[in-house]
Amino acid sequence: MRFVKLLREGRGVWGVLHGDVVRTLTEPPFEGVRYDGESLPLSGCRLLAPCEATKIVCIGKNYFDHIHEMKSMLDASHTPDRPTLFLKAPNALNAHLGTVHAPDFVGRLDYEGELAVVMKRRAKDVPEEEALDYVLGYTCLNDITARDVQKADGQWARGKNMDGFAPMGPVVTDEVDPEHLTITTRLNGQVVQQGRTEQLITGVRALISFITASMTLEPGDVIATGTPAGVGPMQPGDTVEVEVQASESYATPLYERTADAQGRAPPLFLEFLLEICYN
Repeated sequence: MRFVKLLREGRGVWGVLHGDVVRTLTEPPFEGVRYDGESLPLSGCRLLAPCEATKIVCIGKNYFDHIHEMKSMLDASHTPDRPTLFLKAPNALNAHLGTVHAPDFVGRLDYEGELAVVMKRRAKDVPEEEALDYVLGYTCLNDITARDVQKADGQWARGKNMDGFAPMGPVVTDEVDPEHLTITTRLNGQVVQQGRTEQLITGVRALISFITASMTLEPGDVIATGTPAGVGPMQPGDTVEVEVQASESYATPLYERTADAQGRAPPLFLEFLLEICYN
C-alpha cells in the first residue's frame, strides 16, 4: 500500500493513495487499515511528513564513497566497524514542497538524499530475519546539515537538528524491496547524488536489528539509512529533489509504463519524490 499523511481541519490525518485519490483513515495505519469513509483528491491535499516520529535515527557513513568524500570535509574518512548512529528530533521534520529556513549564522547548508524507513510496531531486540515485519514502509528523506556548524561544534546535534532540517515523504510504501532501490538527488534539476541500496555497508534488516539492540523504536519512528557520495551546498532559492525508485528488474509494476516522445520510460514510482526549497 501507499500511505500519505495530510492536514485536515488543523490536524494530521493518514490516508491510502489510490491513483489520484486519498482515502482517509480513522487512525495511523500501524495496527491495520481502517477507512473513515471519506476521499479527497490528492491535488487538493496539503501533505505532511508521513510519520509519527518520537525520534529519527540516522546512520552516518553507510556508503563507502560518502566516507571517502567526507575526508576533506570533516577529517572523518575512517570506515566504522559498526553503524554510526545519531538522532534528529521531531522539530526537524519538514514535508514535501516545504521550505527550509537556515539561521543567519549558518554559512554552509548541505543536502543529503536518503532512503528512510518508517516503523509500524514497537521494536526492541529484533532479530535480523524478522526486521521487515516491523516496517510500515519506505520513503525519501533529505538529511539537511549545517556543515560549518557541525564541523565547528565537533559533534552533530546542532548542525543536524535545526527546525525543518529533515524533509521527508511524500509517500510511504511497502511495495518495494529495500535491498534493490536507487536513490537520486537533484539540485535545481541536475543529478548530484545517485546510489543503490545494494551499496549500503549495513542494510535495512541489519540496521533495525542493530538499533533495537540498544533502543526501542516506537510505531511511526524513522530510520534514515545514510547518504551516498555527492553531498554539497545549497544556496537560497535552490530546489532539491530526492527520488527513490525501485530497480527495474526487481519492481512490481503498479501501472502500465508508457515511454515519452524520446523513448524514455518513466520511473515506476513517480510519487516517490521529495522536493524542498531553501529560502
